Amino acid sequence: MKKELLNIILRDAFIKKQVTLASGKTSDYYIDLRKVSLDARGLYLAARLMWEMIKDDKPDAVGGLTMGADPIVAGVCMAAAQDGRELKGFLVRKTPKEHGRRRLIEGPDIAPGARVVIFDDVATSGSSVIKAAAAAREAGFNVVKALVIMDREEGARDNLAALHCPLFSLFTRKDLPL
Repeated sequence: MKKELLNIILRDAFIKKQVTLASGKTSDYYIDLRKVSLDARGLYLAARLMWEMIKDDKPDAVGGLTMGADPIVAGVCMAAAQDGRELKGFLVRKTPKEHGRRRLIEGPDIAPGARVVIFDDVATSGSSVIKAAAAAREAGFNVVKALVIMDREEGARDNLAALHCPLFSLFTRKDLPL
């Protein structure tokens, strides 16, 4: 499964050209993982692999910053359900909703102290994961780890370790034909 997912990433999401990343840094490659996580086979593979990586942590919920984490959260919740496990999902808005319940975190009610894993598609500096983890901790959740599909290995692991949130990934830049 992992090899098939990497082949899909390289075929559909890996672009070798000069780009400016969300962090403001420039890079000679870009990985648009929404092309994978919003594809049925790509999401299935990523969700199954990510679920396998976290199921022994016995999380109560999984979540992440919208929008990179949205399909991954839903996919992993479905993978857990296929294995007969109950798992809640949540999404962290970039800013709190300005009407209705004015929530920063969307999804079912999750009890304080719940064990949660934070997801994202790609990590560079880790800023999206850090924002999501901070919101989860502020809500009273116990963030046990973060997991991304691709770690660009540009500081995210160290930045998250400093916040006591270990980062794991399915792939790293070493898996790319650079």
